[in-house]
Formats: sequence, C-alpha cells, structure tokens
Amino acid sequence: MLSIGPLRLDNPFILAPLAGYSDLAFRLQCREHGAALCFSEMISCHGMHFRQKNTLDMLKTVTAERPVAMQLFGSEPEIMGEAAGMLSELPIDCIDINMGCPAKKVIKKGAGCALMKEPALAAQIIRAVVQNSKVPVTVKFRSGWNHQTVIACEFAKMAEDNGAAAITVHARTWSDGFAGTADWRIISQVKQAVAIPVIGNGDIHSHADGLRMLAETGCDGVMIGRAALGAPWIFSADAPENPSLAFRLAALNRHLALIAEHQPETPPSQIKNHAGRYFKGVPGGSEIRRQIFSQTSLASLKEVISSLS
Repeated sequence: MLSIGPLRLDNPFILAPLAGYSDLAFRLQCREHGAALCFSEMISCHGMHFRQKNTLDMLKTVTAERPVAMQLFGSEPEIMGEAAGMLSELPIDCIDINMGCPAKKVIKKGAGCALMKEPALAAQIIRAVVQNSKVPVTVKFRSGWNHQTVIACEFAKMAEDNGAAAITVHARTWSDGFAGTADWRIISQVKQAVAIPVIGNGDIHSHADGLRMLAETGCDGVMIGRAALGAPWIFSADAPENPSLAFRLAALNRHLALIAEHQPETPPSQIKNHAGRYFKGVPGGSEIRRQIFSQTSLASLKEVISSLS
C-alpha cells in the first residue's frame, strides 16, 4: 500500500505525466488496466491564471478515474500558488510540481528541470503550492542538471522540508534527456535520504521491470511513462508481455471508445499518435502504422483498424 498524505493507493504502479498523451481517455485506459494513480500532462500555471481554454480543457476528469493527480509547471511562486488553489477546488486527489521536464521551451522559462539549478526558488514554489492546496503535493525531478551536479538527495530533502508529501525521481540528468540508462542507484540513495514516499522513474519497460525497481531500490512506487504508450496493460501483472494482435486491437478499440465517450473533440492527429503505438513490435507493424498515419479522418482510421481483425 502506497500512501501520499491521506491518499491510499492499492498498488505501487503509477502512470507518468506525458505531454500530449496523458489525457482523460488514456488515463482511464491505464486505470482500467491496473494503474493505481494517473498523472495529467503538464498544466501551465499561466494557462490557469489567464483561464486559457486549452489549459482548462486539460483539467477534464470523471469520477471513474479517481484517484487522479494533476501536474503543474511554472517558475513563479505566486502564480504557481494561485494555480494550485484553483486546481485543488477540482475533484482531484493530488497536485504534482514538474521540476524534471527537459524540454527547451520549458527550460527557457526557468521551469521544469531548470529549477534544479535554483533550489531556493524551487523551495519557494513548493511552499506556495503546498500552502494553497487542499490536496497532497508531490514533486517530480531528475538526478540533477548534469553528471557534475547530481543533487537528487539534497533536492529531495529540500522538497520534504518544504511540505512535499512524496517525490518522484527520474534517474537521469537534464543533460541525459531520455538517452542512456537510468541510474537506479540514485533512487536508492534518495530513499535513504528522506522519510516521505519515493516513487522511482526511468527505464521501466515491463511490469517485471517495475517489480525489479521496487526490489532493487526500496522505493515505494514506480512511475511508468513512455513504455505505457500503446501498451496500457503494462500496469497489470496478468497481461502478456508481448500480446497478440487480437489483444492489442481489443485494447485500442477500448481506447477509441473512451475517446469517443469523453473527448470527442480530440484531433485526429492525436488519436493517430496513440493508435500507431499499439503495433510496436508486431510483425508488419510498420505497415500498419503507415496506414494509420495516412488516414485523414477518424472514420477512415476506424475502418483501417477494423480491417485488421
């Protein structure tokens, strides 16, 4: 049992916030396959402040997906605090602060992983979010900015001291991006450094990898990101590691049904991005993906998918 403040999770497997992917339909899909908690994609504190439609649309949630966490990003304590107050009025269970995103457009604004270079500012942001939130606050960050400044343990302690209820460590530096191998030893060290729950992230490609991370690092939870795309069954201990085409099609059709029910306004390009990933590693998968991406409407996309069964 993983506890984040008053929030009790029934297993340690969690869906990461994935920009452009962790929308309501995908979160519901992962919850149905056993994810104990799903995080929204990054939500801009400025988008909240100015009540921008695109940002507000990302806040859509339904009872069936609870518990759910929303992830905030920004670099100004006051606006982050204001956004946290607005978020915690929603039917959500946790607010996460993004201090690990390596994307240039986020770093340029002093947000995401750039905050690992400004621990005093990061502390102010955490305090402001905690003070304005009615739900537990977590912080997601990386090992450090680069291999010369691996400060995950100190950063974790700072987050704990400023009110974080749990932390997630992606065991790569900003300079690594998503390349190379995640250094799980960092997660073990962070676990020793703090008393709050530690969620490990990085290089979990299967359910078995998640169990191995728990055993090797002693962390309290595991967060799965890119490996869940097109494979939401990764959260289930019972799912096959390399499912049949029929299994994948059933999962994709369920995903399309969830989009139709909850997010009919989803652009076809976004649906195709999700759909194409269900055929990774399948014989003939590249041809199936080519067909998917060449479609110009949702109706023709569904025709291609139904022709595969």
